[in-house]
Amino acid sequence: MRWIGAVRILAIVCTLLSTWYLAEKLFISKWEAHSLRNLFEKDVKAEKRHRNLLKKCGNDKECPSNYFSFKIISGAANVVGPSICLENTILMSSVKNNIGRGMNIALVNASTAELIKTGHFDMYSGDVKDFISFLEPTKDGTLILMASFDDPATKLDDKARELLTSYGSSYANKLKFRDSWTFVGGKGLKNKSPFEQHLKNDKETNKYDGWPEVLEISGCIPKKMD
Repeated sequence: MRWIGAVRILAIVCTLLSTWYLAEKLFISKWEAHSLRNLFEKDVKAEKRHRNLLKKCGNDKECPSNYFSFKIISGAANVVGPSICLENTILMSSVKNNIGRGMNIALVNASTAELIKTGHFDMYSGDVKDFISFLEPTKDGTLILMASFDDPATKLDDKARELLTSYGSSYANKLKFRDSWTFVGGKGLKNKSPFEQHLKNDKETNKYDGWPEVLEISGCIPKKMD
């Protein structure tokens, strides 16, 4: 009868070994599938990031051939300056050392995207006449890309606001102390620009102490066709 007991013990051991083997295989398979899924998802995310980096100005979408790609980021409080990018070229930024407190402006040929000139104007303690003198002579067919930094409005007078309105701004008459603002307009524009953002300086909603959050606007600007 001893051999019967031995057989039973052997059968139990075989069952345990088989169960352990199957459980291990199942765990490994699930782990490998999970790892492969994570790896695949990471590859997809990395590929998306790579594709976005390849797109002009790092935008989420590519623009048709008869459009210009752009991105404008306003200043962050009075600490981090704004940036203006067009067709994958940084026109204004802290790195280029061509920005300043107040209004930051890039004038661009609306047919070729060629940069005409840039300027920054202190709207807190500067002279609004300099701002007007920079913008007023602008010729038809010129794109106007603008970003606020710190305070864009204190020195704005009626003439300056009317000038910005004539270039397609919907918020020029509403700009106040330390508001955030980004804008793309044009000389000779017949309608209001669709490329504009405005955020009021409001102590109840400000992201920073005394300033609203950063604004970012991007998209595709139609080329001026002769």
